[in-house]
Amino acid sequence: MGGQALGCLLLGRGWGSIGWVTVTDTHGAVDAVWRIESARIIAGVARIVRDVGLAEELAQDALVAALEQWPESGVPNNPGAWLMAIAKRRAIDLIRRKETYQRKLAEMGHELEIDGGAEDSVEEQVETILEDTIEDDLLRLVFTACHPVLTTDARVSLTLRLIGGLKTDEIARAFLAPEATIAQRIVRAKRNLAKAEVEFEVPTGDDLIERLSSVLEVIYLIYNEGYSATAGDDWMRPALCNEALRLGRLLAELMPGESEVHGLLALMELQASRANARIGPTGEPVLLLDQNRRRWDRLLIRRGLESIDRAWSLEGTPGPYLLQAAIAACHARAAEADDTDWARIAGLYAVLAEVVPSPVVELNRAVAISMAFGPERGLVAVDALYDEPSLKDYHLLPSVRGDLLFKLGRLDEARAEFEKAAGLTRNERERALLLDRAAAC
Repeated sequence: MGGQALGCLLLGRGWGSIGWVTVTDTHGAVDAVWRIESARIIAGVARIVRDVGLAEELAQDALVAALEQWPESGVPNNPGAWLMAIAKRRAIDLIRRKETYQRKLAEMGHELEIDGGAEDSVEEQVETILEDTIEDDLLRLVFTACHPVLTTDARVSLTLRLIGGLKTDEIARAFLAPEATIAQRIVRAKRNLAKAEVEFEVPTGDDLIERLSSVLEVIYLIYNEGYSATAGDDWMRPALCNEALRLGRLLAELMPGESEVHGLLALMELQASRANARIGPTGEPVLLLDQNRRRWDRLLIRRGLESIDRAWSLEGTPGPYLLQAAIAACHARAAEADDTDWARIAGLYAVLAEVVPSPVVELNRAVAISMAFGPERGLVAVDALYDEPSLKDYHLLPSVRGDLLFKLGRLDEARAEFEKAAGLTRNERERALLLDRAAAC
């Protein structure tokens, strides 16, 4: 395969799925390979140079080499391996210039006999070591990109860049931020990791629990922004949902013994199953109870339920992601909206509120109470939250209250709540929905 024509390029990596990516030119092939293989390449190089920022630069050098060489030489049969080999060679050359192999390989924890004249032999040994530990390297990269020393925004941006393979302009579009802002955020994040001397490693013991929480939070934030965009003209951003799912599947493969990893994956799979039914013909939001459940993706539901089963089979107290997944499963198992076990959902929210006390959880619990036991009881629960400072500018509080008032026939009050909610949201589709509901009052 080569030149300007490329048929179907088989690209599969990491989470147990293989996809056929069709590209029509060499640059398209490079882009497709980079999106899938970049995290693996950066992780492998970071093992050598012990610096995530430098590893990304060397991986980018390999990408430039592909853009220069593939149009002439043709796309290699194994393009991911080609990029990995080039990036590693650049890393080894850099090490050779800066310090001896013995010192660097000692830092890597390996003892190799180094013959100064046998450079090819050394490179082969290094490559063998890295190929044997590539999954560990990917896990190290995930934990490094999501390190708590970084701000939440920095962790999200760096994770999408290093693990998701997104370009800076793609991340900027996803979060409606200037490209320069995202670029600076990523540069600062890599600089701060180096300044803090963050180790390229998977933590252990209590540190693992703390850091895993940060990793899961980042993936969860990415998914949530894709599922319900906080601002802009679109109700959903499917690309972000897909990236979060990809990260979740990768993490579940790398950490099969962690129940919360499977819980988060289950939650995302089950939520993603509704994507086709959440948007109407003109892009307008379709709320859960109004969705055509025949349009829900049964494969994603099955995968989500399987992930829940795996999570429950592991030891430990259920965490917030598994509990949220259990709530999503109640919806997934209901063939019709009227079949939903709202009493169970309200009970699960009560447990979730004990695990992670939060006014937002209580608001969701109030909705479940209203569905299970009537709008009057739900309104009592919502009114108990109305003076909560953290919900002062949270548009879903007046939105939920407006819905309950509407069901109780208190239309003037409901209209005022819907209008208030419309004034608080930054998403245009959601604002239109809320104003429509106000007009209906």
